[in-house]
Amino acid sequence: MSSEQNFWSRRRASVAAEIEAEQASIEADELAQAQVELEEKSDAEILEELGLPDPDSLEMGSDFSVFMGKAVPDRIRRKALRVLWRSNPVLANVDMLVDYGEDFTDKATVIENMQTAYQVGKGMLKHVEEMARQAEALEHQDEPEVLDEEEEDLDQIVAEADLDEASEDYVELDEPEEEPLATPAPRRMKFRIEDAA
Repeated sequence: MSSEQNFWSRRRASVAAEIEAEQASIEADELAQAQVELEEKSDAEILEELGLPDPDSLEMGSDFSVFMGKAVPDRIRRKALRVLWRSNPVLANVDMLVDYGEDFTDKATVIENMQTAYQVGKGMLKHVEEMARQAEALEHQDEPEVLDEEEEDLDQIVAEADLDEASEDYVELDEPEEEPLATPAPRRMKFRIEDAA
C-alpha cells in the first residue's frame, strides 16, 4: 500500500513540476516579447505606458522600487539606479570599499622611454649576472699580493706558536652519561557513581 502511495505522490509531484515549468516558459516568452516591443519605443513612451515617473526627476527619498518590476526594460532600470546612487550621498561615496575601483595600471607613474632589466621568462637575469661579475672583479682587486718566502715562513712560525698555546689551554672534559628518560606510568581513569538520593 505504501509503495502505491509513493508512486502516486511521485507522479503528482512530477505533473505539478511539468505544469510549473510550462507556466514559467510561457511567462518568459511573454516577457521577452514585451521587452522586444518596448525596445522599439522611446523612454518617454515606455514611462508613459507603464505609468512611471521620469527617473531624472526623482530625488533622495523617492520610491525607486517601481522601476524594479519585470515589465520595466533594463535600460530604464539602470537609469533609475544611477539616479538613486547620485541622489543619496551615502550610496554615492563608496569610501574605498570597492576592491577593484582604483586604476591599478602604472600609466600615470611610468617615465617616458623607461628601460628595465626585467626580461620576460628570464626575470632580471642579465642584471644579476652583471652584479655577480662586478662583485667578482672587486674580490680580485682586494686580494693581497703574493708574499715573499721569508714572510711566508714567518707567518707559518707565528701560526704554529698560536696553535701550541691554544692546545695547552685545551682541557678535555668528561661528558656525563645521559640517563634515559623515564616514561611515566600509565594512568587509568576511575569513575565514582554517587547516588542521587
